[in-house]
Amino acid sequence: MKIPFNIPPHTGKELEYIRQCIDARKICGDGSFTKKCNAWIEERTGVKKALLTTSCTHATEMAALLLNIKEGDEVILPSYTFVSTADAFVLRGATAVFVDIRPDTMNIDEQLIEAAVTEKTKAIVPVHYAGVACEMDTIMDIAKRHGLYVVEDAAQGVMASYKGKALGAIGDMGCYSFHETKNYSMGEGGALLLKDERFSDLAEIIREKGTDRSRFFRGEVDKYTWQEAGSSYLPSDMNAAYLYAQLEIADEINNERLKIWNTYNEGLKELEDAGKISLPVIPEGCEHNAHMFYIKTKDIDERAALIDFLGEKKIKAVYHYIPLHSAPAGKKYGRFFGEDRYTTKESERILRLPMYRGLTEEENDYIIRCVKEFYKS
Repeated sequence: MKIPFNIPPHTGKELEYIRQCIDARKICGDGSFTKKCNAWIEERTGVKKALLTTSCTHATEMAALLLNIKEGDEVILPSYTFVSTADAFVLRGATAVFVDIRPDTMNIDEQLIEAAVTEKTKAIVPVHYAGVACEMDTIMDIAKRHGLYVVEDAAQGVMASYKGKALGAIGDMGCYSFHETKNYSMGEGGALLLKDERFSDLAEIIREKGTDRSRFFRGEVDKYTWQEAGSSYLPSDMNAAYLYAQLEIADEINNERLKIWNTYNEGLKELEDAGKISLPVIPEGCEHNAHMFYIKTKDIDERAALIDFLGEKKIKAVYHYIPLHSAPAGKKYGRFFGEDRYTTKESERILRLPMYRGLTEEENDYIIRCVKEFYKS
């Protein structure tokens, strides 16, 4: 039995939908499938505007442009995140101010954010790790009292929610990822979610190379021209077609992943009870999407040994982010506020187990047995 870490999602309709793009002679951006995906996101999240992008990285870059992030600004975010969370803002000249995480959810510690706010702070960027929501009520309250924007990095949060509100639709802006490792994929891709309509026109312009081309195609202007600084953030409609085949059955995919997640959680509970490992924590009011299943080992050495052991059993398990503040670019473009009590320590304990639609019950059980075998020995 050989079990990979991830298999990109596939429903069987992708090629049919891509063929429809080819037959319609519309394979560039903003075709019919792009519009269907945008509409699906708007309907499922309640945001005023959703725009499919070439990546979550680009969605976050668009957010930075929309907020006019510039040199001298500061943006508060966790260090335990993917590089794109910081890249989007440091590209605009801002300083990344890293705040420690909560050891239970691996999300930014909302109790530490306010002390990190300065007169230069422009935005807070919470990252919903593993599709489990940050404590958004507290974060939104801090932002409101200090006049700050909130940009949700919900790359892993499609179909997850906080107190009934879709992740990515709570802050001023939200960013989704549809990378091949995500629950719903278009290979490379993402989306920008806008809660406030006042950003919609400018977002369309930035996404279309700085032009009002979208308005032209809607017949609102008789010609399109260069309006603002922008770039090409439109994915091919063929990519959107691949994605839409999954969004059509999003609930089915979500339920299948939750079943796998629950099997892991129940099967490994005895190891947690014995003090061998820690399992994910889902706070009250948070509905996760089974984006990943991870365990926490005693330390980095035990994690390495377990990864090797599982590899011998033909199971691909991986660790996750190296904290950004410890990286060369993190030291160059950011600073860590306060004490690193948990970010580094907890990041060295996390081990991610295979998680994808199509992981069979037999495979699921085999992985659990192998983890238990490691701890017995």
